[in-house]
Amino acid sequence: MAYERVSELPKSVRNLPSRAKALYMKAYNSCWDDLENTDEAAREKASHESAWSAVKEQYEKDDETGEWVKSEDITGKRSRHRKSRSSGASLQAKAHA
Repeated sequence: MAYERVSELPKSVRNLPSRAKALYMKAYNSCWDDLENTDEAAREKASHESAWSAVKEQYEKDDETGEWVKSEDITGKRSRHRKSRSSGASLQAKAHA
């Protein structure tokens, strides 16, 4: 079934930022509509996969906090919430140089 409100989304999506939830719902509903002639179980599975794929294109889970944050933008800057895994190592390398 298509979702009418963000509040109807499954529990696995509730920890996403509000814009990511809206993105998930939009992608899910779009896929659901596209697969109109598919059996319901396959339609639901494909719609959830499509929705998560759309979210993961724009968001990633922060390794330290476990929170979903906006992925790197086009200029390559990191979100203010996400720390680079290599940032500590590169700072140590510069200190020892």
